Amino acid sequence: MRKLLFLFVLMALMLVAAPVYAQGTAAEAPVNWAVPIAAGIGMAIASGLCALGQGKATASAAEALARNPGARPGIQLALILGLALIESLALYTLVIIFAKVK
Repeated sequence: MRKLLFLFVLMALMLVAAPVYAQGTAAEAPVNWAVPIAAGIGMAIASGLCALGQGKATASAAEALARNPGARPGIQLALILGLALIESLALYTLVIIFAKVK
C-alpha cells in the first residue's frame, strides 16, 4: 500500500511540475549569468595547465641539453613543437569562449 501511495504522489508531482518547463516568449527568457563565470573558470584552468605543461617541457629540454649538448637541434625542434601544441590548448579554449559567451 505504501509503495502505491508513493507512486501516486510521484505521478502527481510530475504532472504539476510539467508547466514549469513550458517555453516562454523571448521577453521572458532568463538571463544566464553562469556562462561568463564558467567561461572564466575554464580559461583559468586551461591557462594554468598550459603553464604547468610548458614549464615541465622547458625544464626537461634544459636538462636534456645539459646532459647532451650535441643533440641541441633535435631537442630544440621537439621543444618548440611541444610548446606550440601545449599553447594551442589555451587558444582553443579562448576561441570556444568567444563563440559561446555573448
